[in-house]
Amino acid sequence: MSSEIISKADKYIAATYKRTPVVFAKGKGCTLWDSEGRAYTDFVAGIAVCNLGHAHPKVAKALAAQAEILFHVSNLYYTIPQTELAEWLVEHSFADRMFFCNSGAEANEAAIKIARKYFKDKGGAERYKIITMEKSFHGRTMATLSATGQDKIKKGFDPVLAGFDFVPFNDVEALWKKIETSSFCAVLLEPIQGEGGVRCPSPEYLKAVRQMCNETGTLLIFDEIQTGIGRTGKLFAYQHFGIEPDIMTLAKALANGLPIGAMLTKEDIAEVFGPGSHASTFGGTPVITAASLETLKVLSEEKIIDNCMEMGLYFKEKLLELKSRYDVIEDVRGLGLLIGMKLKIKGESIVKTCMEKGFVINCIQDNILRFVPPLIVGKNEIDSLLACLDEIFEGLKE
Repeated sequence: MSSEIISKADKYIAATYKRTPVVFAKGKGCTLWDSEGRAYTDFVAGIAVCNLGHAHPKVAKALAAQAEILFHVSNLYYTIPQTELAEWLVEHSFADRMFFCNSGAEANEAAIKIARKYFKDKGGAERYKIITMEKSFHGRTMATLSATGQDKIKKGFDPVLAGFDFVPFNDVEALWKKIETSSFCAVLLEPIQGEGGVRCPSPEYLKAVRQMCNETGTLLIFDEIQTGIGRTGKLFAYQHFGIEPDIMTLAKALANGLPIGAMLTKEDIAEVFGPGSHASTFGGTPVITAASLETLKVLSEEKIIDNCMEMGLYFKEKLLELKSRYDVIEDVRGLGLLIGMKLKIKGESIVKTCMEKGFVINCIQDNILRFVPPLIVGKNEIDSLLACLDEIFEGLKE
């Protein structure tokens, strides 16, 4: 069965992914099963998406119930699930209003557009450029790959769109030199760089960025597509740093695996998005928003975000113990259950060996193992992976 599916997929699907030769057929909690019935403990969670784990019963029930009532009517009309989800997100964040779409890239597109239009409508047409960070990742549409600070993402798509300037992440001086030399509409950054290598800022960096934006009248956009929805041990990563952005983008875990994105902002910014200024046919459709609202309720009411912080601290501590014993490990970093282990060697072979031993992990930037399990993960699953990694690193010494 698996070889047949892999053969068909390779024949009919564009080869935009380097896929691992396994066909997953079922998931429950932190466990995946392939088409041959073999079980794997999942430390990727659909790339920080399935925060409640696979096939969560309450989300499945909400999805099925809404599917029997109303699938879609378009955003020309009001719907109950979309309205209730918007209310929940606004009441639990800094924002006053939001725009729904289908993905993180679309959410970032909305953020880029609203930042430009804000200044255009206010008489500052010259303020259209955005500062983003080196090693950032914001998506693969033409605007969002242009905003991304990684050349490999842009390869083959030149010329990219103008209007983006880049500075090193976590470098206050470099940002100030850039922001004071020209009129920018926004600074766009991830509170923790995910695809860039799980790179965390110093404690005061984001506060300094907020202050610079205040002093120059520049909008601050936080891309929380990977860090949001509990991943760092708080509902949103910005809540760790004692500041608020002007605009925030969400996606990934927002509906625990269903396609949804959101751009949240404050009232005075939102007002420039009037009728006809932006749209999304499937943005916030009833079935998806019903599942998303249930996802958020479960996260908050069942203390899953608390578990994320507790297990994240435990996991990171144990990974640091491995680092103290194996020279091949250069660094362990992260917050909550967004954790990266930087190696002095390429990590692809370790990912493969873990898969062979029944653990799903992934590698970014060639040498950084990224661990983003479901937020329901427990010590048993973590300890099992740690034992697997211990065995692998011990073997590398031989």
